Amino acid sequence: MKKKMLALLLATSMIGGLVGCGGSKGDAPAGDSSTGSTTTDNASTDNASSGDASADAAAIDTSEHVVINYMVTGDKPSGDAAASLDEMMSQLNAILTEKVNAELAIYYIGWTDYLSNYNLTLAQMDGSVDLIGTASDWLDAWPNAKNGAFLELSEDMLKTYAPQTWASVPADHWDLCKYNGEIYLIPEDNYAQWTNHGFIYRKDWAKEAGLTDGVKSWEDMTTYFKYVKENMPDIIPWDSDGTQYAQMASGWVASHSDFVPIDGLSTGGLWGGTKDDLYTIVSPFYTDTDMMVEYAKMMKEWNEIGVWKTDVLNNTASSNRDDYRIGRVAAEQHHTQTWTDLCSATPANTIYQDDPDAESGFFYFGEESKNVVALSITHGAMAVSAASKNPERALMVYDLLRNDPDCYKLFNYGIQGVSWDVNDEGLRITPEGYNSDTQNINGMTNWWWGRNDDLEIKDATRNWDAIDALYAEYDSIKIDYPYGQFVPEVDNIQSYINNINDVHNTYMKQISFGLYQGTAEDIVAEYQAALKGAGIETVQEELQRQFDELYK
Repeated sequence: MKKKMLALLLATSMIGGLVGCGGSKGDAPAGDSSTGSTTTDNASTDNASSGDASADAAAIDTSEHVVINYMVTGDKPSGDAAASLDEMMSQLNAILTEKVNAELAIYYIGWTDYLSNYNLTLAQMDGSVDLIGTASDWLDAWPNAKNGAFLELSEDMLKTYAPQTWASVPADHWDLCKYNGEIYLIPEDNYAQWTNHGFIYRKDWAKEAGLTDGVKSWEDMTTYFKYVKENMPDIIPWDSDGTQYAQMASGWVASHSDFVPIDGLSTGGLWGGTKDDLYTIVSPFYTDTDMMVEYAKMMKEWNEIGVWKTDVLNNTASSNRDDYRIGRVAAEQHHTQTWTDLCSATPANTIYQDDPDAESGFFYFGEESKNVVALSITHGAMAVSAASKNPERALMVYDLLRNDPDCYKLFNYGIQGVSWDVNDEGLRITPEGYNSDTQNINGMTNWWWGRNDDLEIKDATRNWDAIDALYAEYDSIKIDYPYGQFVPEVDNIQSYINNINDVHNTYMKQISFGLYQGTAEDIVAEYQAALKGAGIETVQEELQRQFDELYK
């Protein structure tokens, strides 16, 4: 009965989060509702000394050979790709067997309907999975911890079976992985990544438009789009497929306020605090009429300029990112990690081969207001199934995948000389004959829960001068994500949240693409009235009550 009740709870406990980066194979989900990076310095002194007290690995009984099932979101490889994965896994499992007498198997949750299938798999509680890739902002980590799907990880357990990980994670980071005082998650906290959104654009074309420093504001973006439309008849400024309306609106708010949204509550990040008052709930979409009217006016102007196609909301065939790579469009809206690819002279980005002056800039949302929030360290995290038959060995395997150089390189990059190699500068390259369709191991293992900058090998194709400069700029202005331990109780307000999401999506499709009738003032007034009717004030009051209990 208990398991049946747990299954029911898990199957129905959906906190509406954003699909990570569109939820498509090849794009590491990065939580479109959040902005920023996760990274940390080396282990705190306290944890490092605690790690010394861990049991000697040789004293742990590993006499029984076990299989550890690693559950991950992603489509299962087939054909030659599956053969490449099997070859890597054979070498990896030989090391795991030697070190901890275990082997790893990958349990895939395909992208189609992934969140439902993910939660239903956990709800079965049948021991079919051991290590679980999870996230607080896009994979229901806290609801699953709350409902008993994840194992409580005691400090002694972590010190004994994952000593390197325990010693490398600072104490305050472990605190952010607790629910009701118990650790449930292992954070990916030593890997720099930035998933804050913005517009990737041709900086060389922006300079031609008179923007000598590049695009630094939404007004500059308007100038840029006008120049492209008027002077480059064969170029579409931005061939949007019409799905970016919520991200654009939240980007506008970030750029014109100090709003800090709560991850995972709604598709548009509608509720949160402000940088100078983090724990008073506000929703500028609902209350800051002037700001939203200015947004509606600018998007109407973009529509009249011809930034996107007239059938933008039905433009499902758009291949804008691929077209950016070859110079057919002038902008791509996505996050910083995508820019790090598009600004680099990879074989796919032919614009740099065709035009030696080509350069890609990034106008990040929040640039004008210096409003950048670091990505939660539980945006990617590892959990152990409460139904695992071998939780101790699962932790031992995780510790090796995260910290052992040989295991890490195999699981993240594949077999050296086949899927990757290093050049004379120590940068990672692909060997002659490499086929990304069948030998991209990183795109098959989807290891987004334990990446480690201490073991990462920089990709030789990346423009590190530009990347490091932007990362340094972010680091100089960012704030840490402040709501990492907020686990909202939404049972009594979920119906309101659902209705509010519907209202927001319906109106933002019109507003963000300038496709509304009447004036900007009229459409914003109608939108805000609909939010009120859907219960936005009720939700705000309940969230404030929960904030007051947790933070005040």
